[in-house]
Amino acid sequence: MHCPVCSFLDTKVLDSRLADKGAAIRRRRECEKCGFRFTTSEVMEILALNVIKRDGAKELYDREKITSGLRKALEKRSYTEEDFRSLVNRIERDIQKRKKDEITSTEIGELIMNRLLKFDKVAYVRFASVYRAFEDVNEFTRELNKLKSKKK
Repeated sequence: MHCPVCSFLDTKVLDSRLADKGAAIRRRRECEKCGFRFTTSEVMEILALNVIKRDGAKELYDREKITSGLRKALEKRSYTEEDFRSLVNRIERDIQKRKKDEITSTEIGELIMNRLLKFDKVAYVRFASVYRAFEDVNEFTRELNKLKSKKK
C-alpha cells in the first residue's frame, strides 16, 4: 500500500479490526518512511460472477452499479455511510448465497428491493418505480397500498 503523503511503498499495519458487522476489515497503517498514519478498509469482492441482463446480454458483476442505484434511491434520505456499506454488503452476501456463476439482473433487483424495504421504505418505492418501470400514478398507489397492508 502506497503512503498517501510521500508515495513510499512500504507501510506497516498497526491495528486491524472488523467493520461493517464482520463484512470488512479496517486497518490502521503507518508509512515506514515519513511516519504518516492512515486508515484503509478491506472488503470482500465478488469475482467472476456474470450478470444476465434483461436482453440476454452478459456482463461481469459490477458493485458500482448497485451502489449508484442505491444512492439515487436514498438521495436526501437520512442514513450513515456505515449503514450504507452494510446494506451493500448484505445484498452482496445474498448474491453469494446463491452459489452460482451467473445471476440475472432481475434476481439482483429483487434482492435489492427486499433489503431496501427493511432499510428505508421511501427509497424502496423510489427504486421500485424505476426497476419496475411504473407508468402511472396507479402503479405507485398499488405499491404504496402493498406497503400499508404489510404494516398491519
